Amino acid sequence: MALGRIARGGVFGQLRNTSITSFRRWNSRIAVKGKVVEMDGDEMTRVIWAQIKEKLILPHLSLDIEYFDLGLEERDRTQDQVTVDAAFAILRHGVGIKCATITPDEARVEEFNLSRMWKSPNGTIRGILNGTVFREPILCDNIPKLVPGWKRAIVCGRHAYGDQYSAQDMVFSGAGRLEMKFTSEANPTDPQVLHVQTRSGDAVRKWCGLTMFNTSESITGFANACFQTAILKEWPLYLSTKNTILKRYDGLFKDIFQDIYDSQYKAKFKELGIWYEHRLIDDMVAQCLKSDGGFVWALKNYDGDVLSDIVAQGYGSLGLMTSCLVTPDGKTMESEAAHGTVTRHWRRYQQNEETSTNPIASIFAWTRGLAHRAKLDSNEELAQFCAILESVCIDTIQAGDMTKDLAICVKGSSATSDDYIETLKFMDLLGKNLTKRLQSR
Repeated sequence: MALGRIARGGVFGQLRNTSITSFRRWNSRIAVKGKVVEMDGDEMTRVIWAQIKEKLILPHLSLDIEYFDLGLEERDRTQDQVTVDAAFAILRHGVGIKCATITPDEARVEEFNLSRMWKSPNGTIRGILNGTVFREPILCDNIPKLVPGWKRAIVCGRHAYGDQYSAQDMVFSGAGRLEMKFTSEANPTDPQVLHVQTRSGDAVRKWCGLTMFNTSESITGFANACFQTAILKEWPLYLSTKNTILKRYDGLFKDIFQDIYDSQYKAKFKELGIWYEHRLIDDMVAQCLKSDGGFVWALKNYDGDVLSDIVAQGYGSLGLMTSCLVTPDGKTMESEAAHGTVTRHWRRYQQNEETSTNPIASIFAWTRGLAHRAKLDSNEELAQFCAILESVCIDTIQAGDMTKDLAICVKGSSATSDDYIETLKFMDLLGKNLTKRLQSR
C-alpha cells in the first residue's frame, strides 16, 4: 500500500509528508525523546499487547514508557485510582497508548470478587481528557465490506464528554412528581425548576428518570477538532443531532458548530471544495448507507458509541478500526483498539487451546500514539517507522495471511483452518515481515 494512503488515514494527517524511500538502513533502535503512557488491559488483548511490544515495538524503538496496569484486578485493588493516575499522566506527557479493558457488569463483579462495579476506564479517561474520539477503518483491498458501496473511509468523530456517560439516573416507586432544578450561584434563592413528569394513581409502580449535561467549552473543542480533521482529510463534515426533539440540548450543539464554521472555517472549506452540514441523525444514517464514504461524521457521545461500531462492521471487522482520543487543543492523544477484550478467545487460551485473534487494531493503537509522539517531538524517523509498521500489517493481510475473523469476512462459513493463522504465529509473521521491510531500506 502506498504511503499516501496510510498517511491520510492518520487522525491529524501527521504522517502525510513522510518519505519512506528516504528511510535509513535499520542498524539500531530509534531514540524516542518524549515519554509515552502505556496502559495494560485484560484477557486476550493483554496477551496480544505483550506480543506487540516484544515483537514489533521494543526491538526497534528506544522508548521511555510510564506504565499503568489497568487490568481489572489492579483497578479494584487501587479503588480505580490507577485509571485516574493514568489519565493525568497522559495530560503530562501528551501521549497515551491503551490496551482494551473490561468494564464490569454483575457477572464480572462475581467472577473477580470485586469490591464494586467499577465504571468504564475509557469513560473515566475521556472525562478527564475532555476530547474527541476519532475512529477510522483500516482498509484492506481483499477484505469485503458488508456495505459494498463504501469505497472510501468514514471517519467518526465522537464527542467524548458528558451526555449519558456523566448522567445521573433513578428508578422511582409509586406516584409522584419528577422535576429538574438548576440553582444559580449568582441567585441561589431563585432556582429554575422544570417540570418533567407527574405520575399518579395506584397503577403506577416503578418508573425511571435521567438527567445529563454538557458544556459550551467542551462542544467548542469538539467542533474545532472535527473541522480541523475535515480540513486535513480534505473531506466534508457532517454533524448529526436530533434537535427537532431536544431543541435546547441538541440545539446548542447545532448552534455552536454553525457559529464556529461561519467565523473560522467557511473560507478554508470553500477553498478546498468541501462543505459542512448539519443533518438530523435519522436522515444522516440513511445517507451514510447510500454514500461511498469519504467524509467526517461528528456525533454526540452516545450516538458515536453506537454508530462507530456499526460503521466498523460495515467495513468488515471491529478488528480493523483505529480509535484516537484527541484533546481540544490537539496536543494530547490517547489511542486504543476500538474493540473489547475478546473474552471468548481468552477462555480458549486459558485452556491451552489455539486462538486466532486479530491484533491489527491494537498494533495501530501503538502506531497512532507513537505517530503523535513523533509529531510532538518532530521525530521524522519515528514517524517513518509508524508508517512502515502500518503498511506491513496491511500488506500481510493483502498477501492472504490473516486471522480467523478476516478469513470469515472473505470466505464466510466455508472458511477452514487452512485459511487463517493462529494468534502467536500471526504475530511472529508480522515481526518477520517488519524486520525484512526495515532491513531492505
